[in-house]
Amino acid sequence: MGSKTLFFIALLSLSAISAFADAAEETASAGPGLVMNFYKDSCPQAEDIIKEQVQLLYKRHKNTAFSWLRNIFHDCAVQRCDASLLLDSTRRTLSEKETDRSFGLRNFRYIETIKEAVERECPGVVSCADILVLSGRDGIVALGGPHIPLKTGRRDGRKSRADILEQYLPDHNESMTVVLERFAAMGIDTPGLVALLGSHSVGRTHCVKLVHRLYPEVDPALNPGHVEHMLHKCPDQIPDPKAVQYVRNDRGTPMILDNNYYRNILDNKGLLIVDHQLATDKRTKPYVKKMAKSQDYFFKEYSRAITKLTENNPLTGTEGEIRLQCNVANKHH
Repeated sequence: MGSKTLFFIALLSLSAISAFADAAEETASAGPGLVMNFYKDSCPQAEDIIKEQVQLLYKRHKNTAFSWLRNIFHDCAVQRCDASLLLDSTRRTLSEKETDRSFGLRNFRYIETIKEAVERECPGVVSCADILVLSGRDGIVALGGPHIPLKTGRRDGRKSRADILEQYLPDHNESMTVVLERFAAMGIDTPGLVALLGSHSVGRTHCVKLVHRLYPEVDPALNPGHVEHMLHKCPDQIPDPKAVQYVRNDRGTPMILDNNYYRNILDNKGLLIVDHQLATDKRTKPYVKKMAKSQDYFFKEYSRAITKLTENNPLTGTEGEIRLQCNVANKHH
């Protein structure tokens, strides 16, 4: 073998080693990703503090648990779980939480309460993205749902995604095909979607979101026995969005996350178009019926889907930052 050939092989080998080293460095900077008990060394009390704060706030304000739960969907479904939902508007950008699609989201100030409690124990260590996810997990338990072991290690983004929100969040009036596609893009399959919509077992729906099913004519798909209650709660064809006019998602067990939702929608008592479609579309109805019969099956699929949702494309390692306040990005000089 000639010297030129040997020299060329040596160059190739050095290039391969260099490329491998570069790839390894990139992997190292990105970090190990999400892991169980990420803060076991840096802030061992973090998860206990978050759980304690969620329980205290729930005792004082029962509806906070619905907020924790909604936060997971509205943050993680829009590109990634990075607490972009919590950012305030600036002179240049509108916040996600101030868009029409975030109508009804509230109690953000209590996320700050939890963050402050964690900061007192471990300043600058625990991300708002992890606080958002873990408060949602503990809120699910407060509502009678399953405890879902979730990984941590998320880092916070620095910008709002209000401008692209519509590309990711399915609307409650969208076709089931669109809804299925949006969730499939996050790796959530059909039974996972059906389970996640079981979150509608708790909380309430503002009249603004459902009057189109009552006026000018009542949607014939609605259960006549339920229509009377809906009309009583939503007497105005054009309700004031600032008025507290709403219908409980589940009149039977409004404060409990359970499978009663599925029995309701099979009985045509779903408030939103998406609820009705879930119970009638041939792709989703078999899972609705299965979850209506078995709460264990609902909880199993719900836990799996929440896990998938909260692991959607997070920032980890050295990506993003750890916000000092959840409503504003850190100042970099």
